Amino acid sequence: MSPLDLLVAVPLALMIAAVLLGSRGRLLLLAAIPVMAGLTVWLLLLPEGTAHIVGDWNLPLGILLRADGVAQLLVAATSACASIIGLYALREFAPGPSGSETAHGYAFWPLFYLLWGGANAGFLTTDLFNLYVALEMVSLAAVAMAAMGSLRAALQYFVVALVGSLAYLLGVALLFANYATVDITLLAGTARPDLATKVALAVMTAGLLIKAAVFPLHGWLPPAHAAAPAPASALLSAIVVKVGFVILLRLWFEAFPAIVAPAALDVLGWLGALAVLYGSIQAIRQETLKPLVAYSTVAQIGYLLLAFPLVVTAAGSDRAWAGMTIHAIAHMLAKAAMFLAAGLMLKAVNGHRLEDLSGLVRVMPLTVAAFGLAAISLMGLPPSAGFIAKFLLLEAALEQGAVFQAAILLVGGLMAAVYLFNPLSRTFAGRDTPVTEAKDTLQTAAPLALGLLAVSLGFAGQAMVDISAGVSQAGPPAAAVGEVP
Repeated sequence: MSPLDLLVAVPLALMIAAVLLGSRGRLLLLAAIPVMAGLTVWLLLLPEGTAHIVGDWNLPLGILLRADGVAQLLVAATSACASIIGLYALREFAPGPSGSETAHGYAFWPLFYLLWGGANAGFLTTDLFNLYVALEMVSLAAVAMAAMGSLRAALQYFVVALVGSLAYLLGVALLFANYATVDITLLAGTARPDLATKVALAVMTAGLLIKAAVFPLHGWLPPAHAAAPAPASALLSAIVVKVGFVILLRLWFEAFPAIVAPAALDVLGWLGALAVLYGSIQAIRQETLKPLVAYSTVAQIGYLLLAFPLVVTAAGSDRAWAGMTIHAIAHMLAKAAMFLAAGLMLKAVNGHRLEDLSGLVRVMPLTVAAFGLAAISLMGLPPSAGFIAKFLLLEAALEQGAVFQAAILLVGGLMAAVYLFNPLSRTFAGRDTPVTEAKDTLQTAAPLALGLLAVSLGFAGQAMVDISAGVSQAGPPAAAVGEVP
């Protein structure tokens, strides 16, 4: 088997094992982390555009897995996030004093591996129907994790996710009826600008915008993410929304680049700009911590859509593509760190309001530092990966004369500084610390590691730019069916 197969198969095998082992299934993580780390390194070392057909069936019957630049970077970031969040969850869902496993602890681990395997499949697969399967795997795990915090929020998420899934599946059916294939590499060479194709692209895009929580289809995200336990919130915000975004990239820039009208890209760009402004305003208005972090996700996802019009313009398109990809990675790491740190902070103060955080830095300096490091990347301050991403997008916008996108990037960064400085400043406020029992714990290492990774990856900016160029926005790589050596 190739590493492309194993990156999907191993988490799914671990999911089954976690179900069978019950309370002992949590210890599988100790084997999962080194195995997945090894597979991820193997993936990064593969030649650019390496692909593998599952089961040796030729296209269009076979399922093509491809290790392009986007897949390599996002699979690597997912492995880092999932591994560190899993270590945090070992303590969060540890058995009680009597040794009994909580219901949440028993359910979390199979869902954790299902989400990990589904995300890897979504990043590596080029078959639109199998991308639907990957999307459903991730959505199923995400809904169940959201239910750990709020059944109402989970039901709302389920209904909205179901609508998005049906819209996407309708588009897949239209494309199969029209072309007798749903493989992206084959569609790229045969797509026609007919009505059926345009309708399919439209409904699939609508479904994916729901999955990615893009404004104004974001309503399910804040309640679901805010109510879930900290490890679940981190997974939902860091990984789940990226799967829909990557499939959107595959559709617009690989499968149908020849029939996508510039006006349609401008619409997505406007949606991204509105998401940045709306999500930031809502985050500024929040008086509770986890909803603030959740609305920040709405805003940060907007930058990914804001880049769409910049990617297809000749001048600066390579920088726009790299900036968009790096922003997805930077957000993944920083937001996971922020949700984990927020979980520890709120547990320590036994509250949820920003005012409850008064003086917390005096007793939990490392946890607050982890939150601050994540904030540095989300604000786009140097030397973080978030800074590299926003700088590349800003450079591309200025080179293309896209003043509007440039202004949104600058204004969005300033607004992020406002809503993230608010909780940080509260932790320094007050002379007396109301939570004398609070302290940094071993769990603090998880958000601190993710925050440091989000910042330190800024020093690897050129390497990430080079890897992200492994797939062209003008179409799929030439090596579409080569076997892994």
